[in-house]
Amino acid sequence: MLPWMIVGIVILALNLRAPIIAPTAVLGEIRDDTGLSAAGVGLLTGLPVLLFALVTPIAGKTVGRIGAEATVLSCLTGILVGTVLRSVGPPWLVLLGTAIIGIAITFGNIVVPVIIRREVPWSQVSMVTGLYSAMMNVGSMATLLGTGPLAAVVGWRWAIAIWCVLAIIGLVFWLFVVRARIRFDAAVAESTAAAPAASASAARRPWREAPPQFRRIVALLVVTFSGQSIAYYTTTTWLPSILADTGGLDAAASGGTASLFQVAAIVGAFGVPLLAARNKPWVPVAVIAALWLSLPVGLLLAPNAFVLWAITGGVAQGGGFTAIFSIIARTAGSDRETASASARVQGGGYLAATLAPPFAGWLNTITQGWTAPVMLILAATLAFTITGLLAARISGRFTEGGPANRREVL
Repeated sequence: MLPWMIVGIVILALNLRAPIIAPTAVLGEIRDDTGLSAAGVGLLTGLPVLLFALVTPIAGKTVGRIGAEATVLSCLTGILVGTVLRSVGPPWLVLLGTAIIGIAITFGNIVVPVIIRREVPWSQVSMVTGLYSAMMNVGSMATLLGTGPLAAVVGWRWAIAIWCVLAIIGLVFWLFVVRARIRFDAAVAESTAAAPAASASAARRPWREAPPQFRRIVALLVVTFSGQSIAYYTTTTWLPSILADTGGLDAAASGGTASLFQVAAIVGAFGVPLLAARNKPWVPVAVIAALWLSLPVGLLLAPNAFVLWAITGGVAQGGGFTAIFSIIARTAGSDRETASASARVQGGGYLAATLAPPFAGWLNTITQGWTAPVMLILAATLAFTITGLLAARISGRFTEGGPANRREVL
């Protein structure tokens, strides 16, 4: 089953950011055609992130109740329906479709770590998590680069609707995976009749009965992912403006430089597994933290080297995501623990992601400069550094020898 699951994860990952990114290339056309206000247009990208935070607790419980495969099918169906509604209707339907997409993607965000923990050998968890992170960035870049030219030919509605093909491909493939999974589970049940009862008992264990050290790791990762999300979404939102105002770049140059922040994430996503394979768990986190810190420190002390800081920050944001969710997959003892931990970490992180960019904009307004917003990014990356290193240290001792050897750690 493993090769099919990995392909399924790749296809799912391509769907988990692309539907949000696609409208950003044609926001002007959408506003002119629908009459949406600036705030309404902003909801096309901001609403899904807010829903990530609000719906995550429900998604975590749902995965445990209906299973991973059913959650994946629900996610892809929601993305398909939301994309179609967003493309064909009046303004209220555009926003409703966007909300459906945000809710659907939330379920996908939670279920992927569950699938990786269940299906992937412990030694390959970081590599598959890195592949998942990289493919989300590939999907984002493909839609960002392709939607504008498509809109010039067929209009914005068809340009953002056409990406529902990815959801259709995902549904077809995952229906095949579900069928294969049913057969595989039936064969396993016949050969090991006693095993399902033991695994079911572990899967039903409530969160409060999870090992204390695992809950401590998750608490630290909530702060780590919040720091990661604040730094990522604040940088994504305001880096072009920072470069335009402080570096004197025009819109094309500042946008092109900022795009390096997104592209470089692919390097980080694959770099973490390579570091993790040859070093202790804290080493990749330390490298990522140093790269994250270089972005705000560099913008403050050596702003003329903005290209370098965009690249190092981009590597960090791709690697940070991989490191955080690799730790969850490595330390969780069951699908339910994985779903609960992922829900807690993502709920806190995406709530921070919703609040941070507007707060950074407010700081810019009251200070008439970008030093305070960059200091906010610095504070977020410091939080990532401290809690991320602590979580990596505890998780490394907690799972010495593999997840089967999880032990209490002082």
